[in-house]
Amino acid sequence: MNDRLVSMNRRQLLTSAGTALAGLGLGGFGLAGRLYAAPPGGPRFLLVFLRGGYDSTNLLIPYSSAYYYEARPGIAIPRPDPASATGALALNANWALHPAVRDTVGALYAARQAAFVPFAGTEDLSRSHFETQDSIELGQPLGGSRNYRSGFLGRLCDCLQAGSADAPPIAFTDALPLAFEGAVTVPNLSLKSVGKAPFDERQAHILRDMYAGHHLESAVSNGLELRQEVAQQIAEEMQAANRSAINTKGFELEAERMGHLMRDKYRIGFIDVGGWDTHVGQGSVQGTLATNLASLGRGLQVFSQSLGGEWNNTVVVVLSEFGRTFRENGNHGTDHGHGTVYWILGGAISGGTIAGEQQAVGRGTLFQDRDLPVLNDYRAVLGGLFRTLWGLSSEQSGQIFPQTRPLDLKLV
Repeated sequence: MNDRLVSMNRRQLLTSAGTALAGLGLGGFGLAGRLYAAPPGGPRFLLVFLRGGYDSTNLLIPYSSAYYYEARPGIAIPRPDPASATGALALNANWALHPAVRDTVGALYAARQAAFVPFAGTEDLSRSHFETQDSIELGQPLGGSRNYRSGFLGRLCDCLQAGSADAPPIAFTDALPLAFEGAVTVPNLSLKSVGKAPFDERQAHILRDMYAGHHLESAVSNGLELRQEVAQQIAEEMQAANRSAINTKGFELEAERMGHLMRDKYRIGFIDVGGWDTHVGQGSVQGTLATNLASLGRGLQVFSQSLGGEWNNTVVVVLSEFGRTFRENGNHGTDHGHGTVYWILGGAISGGTIAGEQQAVGRGTLFQDRDLPVLNDYRAVLGGLFRTLWGLSSEQSGQIFPQTRPLDLKLV
């Protein structure tokens, strides 16, 4: 483990009265609810789950691949230009970073406080948001029966609590995520703001009144109804994929509060961020994906700053249920894919690198001729981080991720 990451203190868990819970707006404690408080120091871990399957190929750009530009004629990110301070940021001879995060995550990368793991993910091939999200949060071997009362973060908390480690957990979510299911009671704090409806009925009413009695009245009415129907269908699909997760703007606005809570009270956190299901109009340098990435990058930057000196004891992992198709579709978007790119950030990690097993990116190396392959299993990646952060034994590692050998990426 990096010697700048402080070893964990061990002490008894503190309890508090229910009035304190209400004052903090915390829910999800159940009958045995406990509010933890931890002293300074000790490793911290935050999992940021991008629900919807973000397009990692336009975040970490394989700009040395000619096939990337052939497969994405409308949404590819232009190659880095050394003379440009606003274009894609070249990280090495093969990979570049989307300009939307150049000044945020790119700055952390330059400071060796961020790294990327391409070709990452799960062997789950359902390409279903719900199936794959559940699979990842459970962290259990594929092919067997599933225990929905046991998520991998829940098992991590159970291991640490059993060893008297001081690692109080929190979920920054509306309800307790599946990842935290387990024997340890975990509080949850909702950060989500209420969003606007996908279509403004008031505006539609005004337009109908404007064209009342006009020869275009029928066409306008039919067009508005069709637009509303399509917008509703898209909104419902995205909402389902997001599972009511906070949006990127909400994450950006609440990142400072999250950082203060993890600085002062909590050591293991989870937040899910929605809005990444970009089947239509994904965009390139600008557009839906770029906007989401920019907000996410700013939020992560604020989170790192709000931790103060404890940023040096913190590791953040950003992941998604899967990547997206390597080729763009007919709607200038991308569809459900397979391999993706994980982000690993922290004040004391050995960042500034592209980590894990890799291969050349081209048509001949795509998985099933459509997706990036998975070469770095998520359970092995996370298991390796957990083992180093908390000095876990082989038995503990096997309890958290059964039938998985932890992978040491030499980042912590």
